[in-house]
Amino acid sequence: MKHFHLIGIGGTGLSAIARVLLEKGHTVSGSDQFASPLFKSVTAAGAQTFLGHAAEHIAGADLVICSSAIADDNLEVVAAKAQGIPVLKRSEFLKELTRGKETLAIAGSHGKTTTTAILIWILDQLGTDPSFIAGGVVNQLGCNARAGTGPYFAIEADEYDYMFLGLTPKIAVVTNIEHDHPDCFPTELDYQEAFTAFLRRVQPDGLALMCFDHPATRALAEELSSELSIRGYGTSPDAVYRATDITFVEGFPQFKLWFEEQNLGLVKLRIPGTLNVLNATAALAVVNQLGLDLTSAIDAVSAFTGAGRRFEVLGETKGITVIDDYGHHPTELAATLDAARSRYPNRRIWAAWQPHTYSRTRSLENDFTQALDTADKVVVLKIYAAREENPGYSAEVIAEALPSGKAVYKPDFDSASAYLLQELQPRDVLIVFSAGDATQLSQDIMLGLSQTEAKEMSGHE
Repeated sequence: MKHFHLIGIGGTGLSAIARVLLEKGHTVSGSDQFASPLFKSVTAAGAQTFLGHAAEHIAGADLVICSSAIADDNLEVVAAKAQGIPVLKRSEFLKELTRGKETLAIAGSHGKTTTTAILIWILDQLGTDPSFIAGGVVNQLGCNARAGTGPYFAIEADEYDYMFLGLTPKIAVVTNIEHDHPDCFPTELDYQEAFTAFLRRVQPDGLALMCFDHPATRALAEELSSELSIRGYGTSPDAVYRATDITFVEGFPQFKLWFEEQNLGLVKLRIPGTLNVLNATAALAVVNQLGLDLTSAIDAVSAFTGAGRRFEVLGETKGITVIDDYGHHPTELAATLDAARSRYPNRRIWAAWQPHTYSRTRSLENDFTQALDTADKVVVLKIYAAREENPGYSAEVIAEALPSGKAVYKPDFDSASAYLLQELQPRDVLIVFSAGDATQLSQDIMLGLSQTEAKEMSGHE
């Protein structure tokens, strides 16, 4: 057994790796700047964790793994290199992590967390005991990673910092390709070329499942068709795996699934939105290609309740529904707002949006404005800088660009919470969009609503 030290252990990616390593019996330590929920989770699971970075934290480590946000001059990185301890990025470690398993890699600009979570849930319910890493907690399993004993390793294949180029999948899924992460991929071509490189890493006897509903994904499938075995999926008539007859029952979609000309069955979802029809189709296509029992897989999908922070309903108080969502790209915001319309018809939809990174917000400013305009009311928060320095840009310009009376700019959680608690009415639906720390706002709203309800019930307005 080895001692692994993870710098940035509280992040989505490294916390998942930490959990897998712990379950394999390794010693794990790690550091981070903040005690995030995932930081606390891996600490509880047995990792030795440190807040802040210091050279002595790496004592005894055989290997150091660092997140994309960690600079070369980090104290722990410098100390490790001085002591001759190997230092790897997440992408460089994935080959070791997935060794001996059939890797099922889910990539794409949007939908990859939910698609991965659906696939993990199916594989778990079919008794295959998969190893997995997802970008969010699989609600019904209560974790975002596991070291299973079965033959499969299902993993969310993140494009940021070229992480997915550390994988050699047996089956790769590409949900869609739409330019994102401009700090890492300055141009649309850079972004597309990364996905091309990822697909070229599929094993010679493997295959790619690509969504034919998205033009860029279809175009790449056509470009690589002579190099790689590719199956299309989606609602497109020429997709090999096809979803048809989509209807909504009590706000949730159901559809017929086809493989070529064979009707595989009726799929009923418990997660809203047309986008999740595509996500479920992709996951079921993987299962079918693995030769597993599809009837049981469809039954499993019908019981799937979602992934953490992906249209996650936190609760309903005073008739107001509060939802957390990780959406941080215009297409994701628009899809989630559309899902809310189908799930909660004839109700007022609020979007409280914490922009994520200056580069993305500025480069997609017009797209964000259009996406947010599909909400009834909008609260724009201060940009979550993540790994970037403030270039003197504010998302207030987006609030100002929306129709008069629709949006307000509230730079901090206290002012946003006070405003929302004053303005929210029974039957309203509030979606808090954040890939940063605005889950705090969701909690503040839930607490504020509960306190108001308690006062009213006790007769003390």
